[in-house]
Amino acid sequence: MASEFKKKMFWRAVVAEFFAMSLFIFISIGSALGFSFPVVGNKTSTKSQDNVKVSLAFGLSIATMAQSVGHISGAHLNPAVTLGLLLSCQISIFKALMYIIAQCLGAVVATAILSGITSSLPNNLLGLNALSSGINAGQGLGIEIIATLQLVLCVLATTDRRRNDVSGSAPLAIGLSVALGHLLAIDYTGCGINPARSFGSALIANNFENHWIFWVGPIIGGASAALIYDFILAPRSSDLTDRVKVWTSGQVEEYDLEGDDMNSRVEMKPK
Repeated sequence: MASEFKKKMFWRAVVAEFFAMSLFIFISIGSALGFSFPVVGNKTSTKSQDNVKVSLAFGLSIATMAQSVGHISGAHLNPAVTLGLLLSCQISIFKALMYIIAQCLGAVVATAILSGITSSLPNNLLGLNALSSGINAGQGLGIEIIATLQLVLCVLATTDRRRNDVSGSAPLAIGLSVALGHLLAIDYTGCGINPARSFGSALIANNFENHWIFWVGPIIGGASAALIYDFILAPRSSDLTDRVKVWTSGQVEEYDLEGDDMNSRVEMKPK
């Protein structure tokens, strides 16, 4: 833990998570709020089209940010993804904690900026996640678990360093997984699948009703994806000692950098 704390690359990665999360939230939630400012004469906008628009905005913004900062921080941009990678022994506990703090701060800052820009909207909830009419807490929790599970499973599989069969863009694949999760969950819960994103809206809107669902669901989904992938679908050979070493000190190959060379960071770039 102490060795990571002293590394410039570690703090650059934390800053990258904060910066990329801020941009991601501003773009995606800004897109969701945009329907309240319709173009004059536009009679083609429907609810289903809005869902597709918002889903694509979330997915494409994640893909863009992953391409932009993936070589610096791994572009987790989601506490559920960070938890999945932690349980998969790809990051240390200290790094995971700092990433989650940076992600939550980024979400709060971006949502606060959006609050100022969209202050003229009546009853502006700033993309607050909430259960739809007819959906109870248990049903909403199930939706959040499944939607997050498929996302974290995609992240783990796409960025698995043991694979040599992956072609195409890993950031795009993960972005499409985010869009898929939104296409599923928007009509049920508004689609959380990202506790930091949900926290930013809840804090600035000062509305924490059923907020626990948008932490517990993604946490269970992310943890389940890591356990299923690492112990059933693609078991890893590392023993408990190796795992504990990663959790306490991080992966050696990530931080044997003394200068600005970042060629060894491959979390978002499968070989």
